Amino acid sequence: MRVLVIPDVHLKTWMFDRAEDILKSGMADMAVCLMDIPDDWDAQFKLDNYRQTFDRAISFTRRNPETLWCYGNHDISYLWGKLETGYSTYAEQIVMDKLAELKTSLKDPLQISFVHRIDKVLFSHGGLCTEYVKSLDDELAEKDIDEVIRAVNSASEEQLWNDLSPLWLRPQIYEVNGFRSDSYIQVVGHTPVDKIYEKGGMISTDVFSTYPDGRPIGEPAMIVIDSLSGEYEKAIINKNKTDII
Repeated sequence: MRVLVIPDVHLKTWMFDRAEDILKSGMADMAVCLMDIPDDWDAQFKLDNYRQTFDRAISFTRRNPETLWCYGNHDISYLWGKLETGYSTYAEQIVMDKLAELKTSLKDPLQISFVHRIDKVLFSHGGLCTEYVKSLDDELAEKDIDEVIRAVNSASEEQLWNDLSPLWLRPQIYEVNGFRSDSYIQVVGHTPVDKIYEKGGMISTDVFSTYPDGRPIGEPAMIVIDSLSGEYEKAIINKNKTDII
């Protein structure tokens, strides 16, 4: 399976346009979105941007019904009432309503979760580390991978709103032990990087975040990853077109 990864969105509606270009090209079979759909610099009052971005995400999943969605900290902060950088009290009802609409648009509500697995690749917003799995249950780390993922996806708000969880982990900054990194590669977002790269079995993809003045931080690319081999290639994109390379 060739899987397109849509990294942190942050109100960039056009990212879904470019993702559809890639799917239509045949380069990928399906998509996984690492979410963080709402919030961006100085966007708290731009309510139309919130509506339009979520509406585009919803239309994307209706046209691409196999798409999987990984909650990000900016998404879940609205559902849990957790203040977050860029959190808009003006847009909070919009975000909550649109997240509910997104979920009901899915063929299966489990398509939106914290961690997903496709064959030998794990997808989450921040990454899944061994320490976090053991913090849920010391014996959990030895169990079947799908049982582990079910436990993580059903963890409590308190267990998930911490620095080691798949919402918040930052393997780009701290040395972490990726969960079963000898068997599974992971694809993560959350922490802005200037280029897509792999470290410790985790591929960092948050390259569309910007500086406060709007300048892009990273290279304009999304990855398509082979779910069995873990090998990936890049599609170079910008707001107006997609170059398949």
